[in-house]
Amino acid sequence: MARPNNDETHLKRLRDHFAVNQCMPAYAGISRLVGFKTKNAAVLLVQRLRDAGYVKIVEGGKVVPLRRFFELPLMDMHVRAGVPDAIDPQTWAPETFTLEGFLFGKPSNSVVIRVKGDSMRDAGIFDGDFAVVERSQTANSGQFVVAAVDGEFTLKELKYENQRPVLMAHNPKYAPIYPKADLIIFGVVQGIVRNYVSEKQMQAPPLTGAKT
Repeated sequence: MARPNNDETHLKRLRDHFAVNQCMPAYAGISRLVGFKTKNAAVLLVQRLRDAGYVKIVEGGKVVPLRRFFELPLMDMHVRAGVPDAIDPQTWAPETFTLEGFLFGKPSNSVVIRVKGDSMRDAGIFDGDFAVVERSQTANSGQFVVAAVDGEFTLKELKYENQRPVLMAHNPKYAPIYPKADLIIFGVVQGIVRNYVSEKQMQAPPLTGAKT
């Protein structure tokens, strides 16, 4: 009787390990992590994951994750925010999804900025969120941008009134911003990331941010 292939389960454990440690374990560590009795079994597992495009093996035998390593299963369903639907396991699709591919069109030209303030709350952007920003000196009307207005950075919606740029808040407490001298577009917001785990649990280091 053939032994069952548990590579998917092993891959999940390796993903969880990487999320915590930001590195892949050595072969002996892989054996302990997934419950192998020999190092050779870990070597064979890594070779299978390499052949499937999840990892690569670099000089010295070090295992390095590839983009496919971070793929998550994509459910073929829409989640309501109101009355809950019963979740049918059959709704799982064979497709996969990566946050990096979704949020970063040009990773080499993108940065992540922590949002400060509540001026964009009605657009669903809150204090403490992280804005994924693609660097650009131009933007279209209606896009959310990070811009330097008269020397101060802010995140707002870019609009035009009679060809004059104006930065609009999404909170009635804040008036539109009409640049007095300079308006320099830093980049266009591609997405917003929010972690619902408390900051004390995350212990995230502070990042320089843009006020909203």
